[in-house]
Amino acid sequence: MRPTPRAILLFAAGIPVSLAIVLVNENLWPFGLALLAVAMFLIGIDGMRALSPGVLEIATKPPGILYAGGSDGLRVTLSAPRIVLPTDIEMLCEVSANLDMPPPQRTTLTPREPAQLTAPLTPIRRGSAHIERLWLRWRGPMGLMERQRIETLSIEIPIVPNIRAVRNAAIRFTAWNAAAGIKPQNQQGDGSEFESLRDYVPGLDHRSIDWKHSARHRELVCKEFRAERNHQIVMAIDTGHLMAERLDGIPKLDHAINNALVLGYACLRHGDRVGIFGFDSQTRLYTEPIGGMHFFDYFLRTSVQLEYRPDETNFTLALAELTMRLKQRSLIILQTEFVDTTTAELMVENLERLVVRHVVLFVTLRDPELDRTIDAPPHTLEDVTRSVIADDFARERRVVLERLRRLGVHCLEAPSEKIGTEIVDRYLMIKNKELI
Repeated sequence: MRPTPRAILLFAAGIPVSLAIVLVNENLWPFGLALLAVAMFLIGIDGMRALSPGVLEIATKPPGILYAGGSDGLRVTLSAPRIVLPTDIEMLCEVSANLDMPPPQRTTLTPREPAQLTAPLTPIRRGSAHIERLWLRWRGPMGLMERQRIETLSIEIPIVPNIRAVRNAAIRFTAWNAAAGIKPQNQQGDGSEFESLRDYVPGLDHRSIDWKHSARHRELVCKEFRAERNHQIVMAIDTGHLMAERLDGIPKLDHAINNALVLGYACLRHGDRVGIFGFDSQTRLYTEPIGGMHFFDYFLRTSVQLEYRPDETNFTLALAELTMRLKQRSLIILQTEFVDTTTAELMVENLERLVVRHVVLFVTLRDPELDRTIDAPPHTLEDVTRSVIADDFARERRVVLERLRRLGVHCLEAPSEKIGTEIVDRYLMIKNKELI
């Protein structure tokens, strides 16, 4: 409980009045003190009539999940069964650094109905958001005394990537799944997994004739195949310091996670199993590949654990551990970043060993600023120097990507606005060619 500026002004205004009374007649000094006592009495009465903090009941309803780039709210219900007079209450929500500080909220609590407040929660970046406490304050009926209550909440809410791009891409996936259906079923005529034998009829592919069985049965017999499903797809995401660089206002790590969600949605819809592998100087996250569309929400929530880190990426340790964990041939989608041929040397060496057993799709983002620097018209000597250095970086990136292609690694470099679609197209190409 503390006096408000109005109370201080009231008491301060009584001091010169009391002095003036004493200066007029010194025998009237008791009236000066009485004036100050009245001010103190009013302040005390206002404090006693103010709503007691213990009477106030607080109920909170936080959102279950927050999406990066979106906004939601913490719903707070205030009630006081024994309140007599309407009370104006101001609320401030204390949150962690990865949320914008909500503005103060104001409401009026009446004796009949509880008050409803909503504190907006706007994520700044991914991670785990924490709502630490609520600060509530209100004044007495005369506005002379102010009381407050601090309610500790300690609520944790995961901030996950915005999946609007995934939902938009789902329209295209519907056409791809029209032939296969949502439920797993055998698709005859495609793939390489043997299904059954059937009599040959005109129009069937001659290459499907089984000559040994045809000779045994003394009539032409064809093999039927079914499309293979249940492949193992691993999203390997680099969380090192190079992935914290912003591209189009968003960290490259967030671009990589959004791409992984789009591709993960497509893989699950096509009947494959999806896992996540996050690494930098050490392994930060690994989930066993799982299948089924009902696991997409788990996939989304797990991506929150991929945090921004200042560590240097250790490809030798990470890719060796990934190789040890994978027991069958898999498609590994490696999303990472490199600067030049020197820093990429260890990465290339380890990918050479990884591609012997698995199919690797190497994904990196193209920086439009680098292209603009190369193509910018030179007006000064500094512009020429900047353009030449940028061209050297671009040339070294091309050298690294060409080395990886010669090793058998599928490479993909595209701008951030196109990379999600390009990854899905490349996945479908690899799957249709039955490279996994």
